[in-house]
Amino acid sequence: MNPPATPAHVAIIMDGNGRWARQRMMPRQAGHRAGVRAARAIVETCARRGIRHLTLFAFSSENWRRPQGEVGALMRLFLEALEREVDELHANGVQLRFIGERRELSAELQARMRSAEERTRANERLVLVIALAYGGRWDIGQAARQLAAEAAAGTLDPAAIDDATVAGRLALAGLPEPDLLIRTGGEHRLSNFLLWQLAYAELWFTDCLWPDFGEAELDRALARYAAVERRFGQTSEQLQPAAGEESC
Repeated sequence: MNPPATPAHVAIIMDGNGRWARQRMMPRQAGHRAGVRAARAIVETCARRGIRHLTLFAFSSENWRRPQGEVGALMRLFLEALEREVDELHANGVQLRFIGERRELSAELQARMRSAEERTRANERLVLVIALAYGGRWDIGQAARQLAAEAAAGTLDPAAIDDATVAGRLALAGLPEPDLLIRTGGEHRLSNFLLWQLAYAELWFTDCLWPDFGEAELDRALARYAAVERRFGQTSEQLQPAAGEESC
């Protein structure tokens, strides 16, 4: 049986804010604000398209290396966005989650994140995951530390560790792995994003800069996803329904 034509989980690397601003002779901060508007529109579009899970890569572990002024401006923008957007997200049935190394964030931002998660916890229309101070290697590393601690405590048999055991300690534990990864901005790499979870995701790269990414571009990615046969290591023949069975 082939998977549904609409992905259950879409992950997006939102790249190109700075270049978008530079092309318009504007400060980088203007590009980041335009990126927030694009993110808001994509959340609304995904909800209308019946996509149940959306993960947005907002700030990577490596982004701490950017100029201090830009990092500070981004942190303030995250605070503003949380204050401004949570009411509407909640009203529209969106559950908000955050993944990443929270200890590196300010106490105020951490508190706002916890409050937003708690307020929207029961919402089921769309699960919106924001990857903030996140890195795929960090994610795998923290999962390995959890497993090592459990093994040392005698609550986990190392011989029993398998893919599912590891996945259960990763940041997206409990959620389906992404079916489709979209990266804007013209780069063709994962940039340390969801390295474990994207093992079988379909990949869509576009030159469109993130602030310009909208409904039409998303639909192109969804159309490409719907046209792909996802085999997960099997052959095409194995996926065909047996004689007398209806195709799903």
